[in-house]
Amino acid sequence: MTDTPYTLSRTGAVGPTGLDSVSDHPGYARVFQPDRLTFGLIAPLEGYPDAPWPTLEHHVAAARQVDALDFAAIWLRDVPFYDPSFGDTGQVIDAFVYAGWLAAQTNRIAIGTAGIVSPLRDPLIVAKQATSLDRLTGGRFILGLATGDRPSEFAAFGSDISNRVERYRDALEVIRAATETAFPRHQSRFYGALDGTLDLLPKPVAPRLPILAIGRAGQDFNWIGDNTDGWIWHLSDPNRLPAVLQEWRAGSSAFRPYGYGTMFDLLTDPHAPLEINRSGMRGGRLALIEHWQRQRDEGVNHVALNMKPLRRPYGEAIDEIAEHILPVFAG
Repeated sequence: MTDTPYTLSRTGAVGPTGLDSVSDHPGYARVFQPDRLTFGLIAPLEGYPDAPWPTLEHHVAAARQVDALDFAAIWLRDVPFYDPSFGDTGQVIDAFVYAGWLAAQTNRIAIGTAGIVSPLRDPLIVAKQATSLDRLTGGRFILGLATGDRPSEFAAFGSDISNRVERYRDALEVIRAATETAFPRHQSRFYGALDGTLDLLPKPVAPRLPILAIGRAGQDFNWIGDNTDGWIWHLSDPNRLPAVLQEWRAGSSAFRPYGYGTMFDLLTDPHAPLEINRSGMRGGRLALIEHWQRQRDEGVNHVALNMKPLRRPYGEAIDEIAEHILPVFAG
């Protein structure tokens, strides 16, 4: 079987796109480039430090604001329930539904999931939703997949949390088979079978849909590197990060993107020192610039900022980042 890229015409027919590889994918290329550090924002696009859920009162204006600036991506989380023991609901709205809404509100910025809890969703439906978004955005969608870690959610779905690592691998193989080949033949261990009589449309903009591992997903680095297009982890000890990056890229000559997500608060004093702990990072822009320049040189490719702890106006903080931080890392 050969990989067959497609594009949708006005009549709904399919044909070749002209893109040669996932590195040509517009959204992926906006977020990940060798030796470059880019910045994204984790939805919701507001601060809500004292509440488990956002207001979403100004999300239209916020989405349009960040799209007009040089941020690389907006990332959406897959949190179906409010569990008080975890205390956070992400952007509240379903990640795929919200991605579709964002697609209509923006023109430039990549839209990604960080990440869809694949053991709780049928992989063929995920494949259909992801490629649909990829087409509707003109190649701005990136699919991030996670195993999930909330026992209460697995119980609510009647899903076995103990085999989520195996089902994660299986689901990714199903998504790859359905989106990268015409009339695929694939036998899944936990899901269904594709017998060559059906073809899932649309196909991705690039020869394959960019898929990221969100967290370790219970996998070793070789598997993640061989089966995904990059890895986004949580904020880790900056002193340990160079060793992690060395292990992540060991033995591979191909570009293996690395990024991380973190709770983040930009302080109004530009000279405020940088503080990093298990709950996130905060500081003034000067210390942040110095920190991220060092991490860029160490090999970090993307930082996704969750500004839930922010107490100053969101738009004000976004403008400061765009004016003073993003230009340092441009190009």
